[in-house]
Amino acid sequence: MKRRNWLVLGLIAACGSTFLFAGQPPKGDAEGNKPRAGSGSQEKDDSGSKSETGSKKSAKGKGTVKKVDIPSYNKLSREEEYVLLKKGTERAFVGKYTDTKDEGTYICKRCNSALYNSKDKFHSGCGWPSFDDEIKGAVKQQLETDGTGRIEIVCNNCKGHLGHVFEGERMTSKNTRHCVNSISMVFIPKGKEIPKVIKLKADAGDDPNLQDEQSGSDKQSDTPSKPGSKK
Repeated sequence: MKRRNWLVLGLIAACGSTFLFAGQPPKGDAEGNKPRAGSGSQEKDDSGSKSETGSKKSAKGKGTVKKVDIPSYNKLSREEEYVLLKKGTERAFVGKYTDTKDEGTYICKRCNSALYNSKDKFHSGCGWPSFDDEIKGAVKQQLETDGTGRIEIVCNNCKGHLGHVFEGERMTSKNTRHCVNSISMVFIPKGKEIPKVIKLKADAGDDPNLQDEQSGSDKQSDTPSKPGSKK
């Protein structure tokens, strides 16, 4: 009888323990608060990069771009580019300054650099303006690259093509003839102000605009239209 009573008491104790544990709330809900999903995790912000929850990356401020004026040579027409940049030659006896006798200064069409004084100009009959001297340091002489052996003359500042120089013709006491394309120059009458020379920061010899123009150009022979003349 006692053994039976002990069995009953054991069963009652076991059942009570089960009900007691079943009635307890899940861990973390003791105060009625549900656990937060993703706690301590990372989220993506608007830019797509990862950042801590609730944080945002600040946008970079755009700086003000300072406008810089870049110097450039005078704008040229297609015909002027052909002569000055591609080493072409205008037709003989049609140049604007072939027969000009006024006093003044001849400047480079491309950069305004003074090239020749009117006192050094003479009539050679070749069909192009002729000078037996240049303003000191204004003109550079170099061997022509077309295989003719001629000496090319270019503006020493911008390296624009002017024409060719010949010696030994005995047309003047200086025995020299600068045969220049009118289209390469601008005549400034005596008494008028000469425009300011345009000088680029880079060396004129390294001017990319001139190199680009000359690199892809096809040179044409300087053939005078009048028999017996040469340039």
